[in-house]
Amino acid sequence: MKQAEIEKKILDFWEKDNTFQKSIEKDAPHGDYVFYDGPPFATGTPHYGHIVASLMKDMVPRYFTMRGFRVERRWGWDCHGLPIENIVEKEKGFKHKKDIIEYGVDKFNEDARSKVLKYADEWQTVIERMGRWVDFSAQGGPDLGGDSGYGKGAYLTMDVEYMESIWHVFKELYDKDLLYEAYRSMHICPRCETTLAQSEVAQGYKDVKDLSVIAKFELEDEPGTFLLAWTTTPWTLPGNMALAVGEDIDYARIVCDKAIYIAAKDHVQDIFKDKEYEQKEDVPARDLIGKKYKPLFPYYDNENLENHKNAFKVYSADFVNTEEGTGIVHIAPAFGEDDYNLSKKENLPFVQHVNMDGTFKSEVTDFAGKEVKPKDDSTATDVEIIKYLAKKDLLFSKEKFEHSYPHCWRCESPLLNYSASSWFVKVEKIKKDLLKNAKKINWMPEHIKEGRFGQWLSGARDWSISRQRFWGSVMPIWVCEKNKDHKKVIGSIKELEDLSGYKVEDLHKHFVDEVAFKCKECEGEMRRIPDVLDCWFESGSMPFAQLHYPFENKKKFKNNFPAEFIAEGVDQTRAWFYYMHVLATALKKKPAFQNVIVNGIVLAEDGRKMSKSLNNYPDPMEIIEKYGADAVRYYLASSTVMRAEDLNFSEKGVDEVVKKVILTLYNVLAFYKMYAPDEVSADDKSKNILDKWIISKTNELISEVTDAYDKYDLNRATRPIMEFINELSTWYIRRSRDRFKGEDQDDKNFALSTLRFVLERLSLVMAPVIPFTAEHLWQELGNKESVHLQEWPAFAKASAGKPKAGKVDKDVLEKMQNVLQIVELGLAARAEAGIKIRQPLGMAKVFNKELSDDYASLIKDELNVKQVAFVKGENKIELDTKITDELRIEGNLRELVRTINAMRKKQGLTPGDVVVLKYKTDSDELKKVFDQFEDELKKSVIASELVDGDIDGEKVDINGENINIEIGI
Repeated sequence: MKQAEIEKKILDFWEKDNTFQKSIEKDAPHGDYVFYDGPPFATGTPHYGHIVASLMKDMVPRYFTMRGFRVERRWGWDCHGLPIENIVEKEKGFKHKKDIIEYGVDKFNEDARSKVLKYADEWQTVIERMGRWVDFSAQGGPDLGGDSGYGKGAYLTMDVEYMESIWHVFKELYDKDLLYEAYRSMHICPRCETTLAQSEVAQGYKDVKDLSVIAKFELEDEPGTFLLAWTTTPWTLPGNMALAVGEDIDYARIVCDKAIYIAAKDHVQDIFKDKEYEQKEDVPARDLIGKKYKPLFPYYDNENLENHKNAFKVYSADFVNTEEGTGIVHIAPAFGEDDYNLSKKENLPFVQHVNMDGTFKSEVTDFAGKEVKPKDDSTATDVEIIKYLAKKDLLFSKEKFEHSYPHCWRCESPLLNYSASSWFVKVEKIKKDLLKNAKKINWMPEHIKEGRFGQWLSGARDWSISRQRFWGSVMPIWVCEKNKDHKKVIGSIKELEDLSGYKVEDLHKHFVDEVAFKCKECEGEMRRIPDVLDCWFESGSMPFAQLHYPFENKKKFKNNFPAEFIAEGVDQTRAWFYYMHVLATALKKKPAFQNVIVNGIVLAEDGRKMSKSLNNYPDPMEIIEKYGADAVRYYLASSTVMRAEDLNFSEKGVDEVVKKVILTLYNVLAFYKMYAPDEVSADDKSKNILDKWIISKTNELISEVTDAYDKYDLNRATRPIMEFINELSTWYIRRSRDRFKGEDQDDKNFALSTLRFVLERLSLVMAPVIPFTAEHLWQELGNKESVHLQEWPAFAKASAGKPKAGKVDKDVLEKMQNVLQIVELGLAARAEAGIKIRQPLGMAKVFNKELSDDYASLIKDELNVKQVAFVKGENKIELDTKITDELRIEGNLRELVRTINAMRKKQGLTPGDVVVLKYKTDSDELKKVFDQFEDELKKSVIASELVDGDIDGEKVDINGENINIEIGI
């Protein structure tokens, strides 16, 4: 039966047996173990990245369930934000935000709601098929079915209960003085017309080619003298209100093409590299400060402009340097943090010549309506600005350059640095607590703690949480229309109902924007501000909101916060992990989680990003159907992707797991069942050296895997399994074959009891990573109850919560390792001498520590020598390669046995089929075999008699001697 068919059979068993539910309801002496599941969007089908994350979230809960914990596993769906909105916009053909407003926010949001769970069924199919146990339906916690109608176990961020908890989080932050509203320079997406948070900006950097210019600013009191200022954003020049110089920078006058220029002295050669020039006297920065210049563009040179008297002047600024450019900086107050701060300090006019949608305003008459950074050609408008400057003789030079530029993480539009109003969380105010709590978190891999996460945390800034969009949790702030200083932050549905008299059943924008109430301070009307919350605020609130806390489950939350475990991709160190940490620290003064595993990215085999358009990776479900889910699980779990490193997915790697892990194990199982009676008791009391060795190896495996899981090291919990199965098959089974076949019933029983002991414990140890194979093995051994409902073996005899694993005999392991090394050297010596292993030899001289007869007999059998002599020395072996007549006949016997057994196998015979062996040969060498070893030959090929006679039979070659053989029942 194919592995995929075995797995489907197991899935049916789990469903009929209700095994997952039983695993949660069973006795849990150690109490609850809580892990948070980061919710995905169901706007597309799951890929290998999702499978990796789901694998981590399945392995760890399975392990801790077997350790005696209760591990509830609730699925979640991410429902809000730009990914959903973009789908609706694309379907409707909307290009701008105004298209949505014209269409109707209510209709747009309801369209968005209808798209949220488009691929939910496909997700559930893939997740369940890969063997992950997670609650998609009903179990524990509040009824979060809400307005979705999609089950009640999975939480949805768009459900009213979830959204109400978000309001409570927001209100708590407000009451703790951790929220404020401010005008700041931030990145906006002009297509989406909304601000983005620091982490969102970090997600979308791309290498692009842009244009930089050096513009000429003519001094009013020195006609023909120009200040040279460099900018990489020519589209901001129409908004220029000032120039900035550095007080510690030396400037110089340069004569070039009958004009006089002023720029940083240290950069003259670079600036004038292709021109003939003469450098004149130095100009101290103090002589430039306060000078007025002629504006490049006429649009805002207007006496009615507020603070116009301060415009078009030179100011001092500490951010000006000579690392690049001209040492003179162009200031556009609405486009850049330094620019904005300088404008506030010097009372410059605040000119925002670009709309939120990224187009020039109407007063910018020469370019009105043009996109400043078009998505399809980001430099097109810069080219137009440059042409304008050139025409007015205000362009000194232009240059192409390549740099990393931020783009929208969802629609890929180039972002703009844009001053806008937003609400912020005071992250910098609680940074000390954030850093202190971060020290309590255990990371796998460990370097993420001080590296990617720690560095991001150290540089964290206040968090912009306002979004000027539609489909999301709204900001629960009501403002008086008469007096903007009168604000009311709402923390619950009941509070809003009591204030307004409305019955509130939905908290989305198109519902709550209709809810108004009287201002208690001035009797004006209070209306909600239009913004929605950053969707990461929703995700960061997940520990509270999934339980509808504090409106329900107060005790449950208190007993289970923070979570023991979370797991996601490396990108979430600056997103979900970070935002949960911020909100948990702000509200509960604790980290949100204690242990976290970070996975890397799964790439195509050629190292490129997996792409449907490139068709450069195999479909996950096709791979699962071909090789089975367990092969995919083991391949991924044992790879570097579990250590935050990238993995080039290889189908060959999955195939290798099938052969080296699953099929090898099934061959061991088949061997056991071939010789095992109906009743075999598992036992680890055998004194046989092979049994003692494999029992110690098993206990060592249990100990190593247990320690790895306890440290959340999934690589180390997985990789030893393949090596163990290989040694079980190629050493223990192979060296024990004669014991299983033999007539010594006591020894045979010890071998069977030992092998059952090993297979049962191996099944338990494998259960978290390859749950189907573990279940199949467990049931094939005759066990009825699921392996996933059993205790973890290392803790089967635990007392006071301390592990008491089976004994690991280090002496046996060390000596057997010695044997294996000796055998390896001996086989290499045989190969060098060109002597087949089936040809017995007289002596092997071993230069090593002396071993007892038990171990020596293994070496003799494995190397096929009559005697082993130990000599003091360092890991060397010498073989007596002289082959006597007796040894040659024995060699022919072994070759004959191998050939006949191969013929038996070819005919489909089993060990229970006793045959009559007929033969005919003219070889005196082979006749000696039949004469001298008749009984041994009959026993080895399971024959009742050997008949010499005329037969057609199959002609075979035995070491150069011919014989005809016929096998009959």
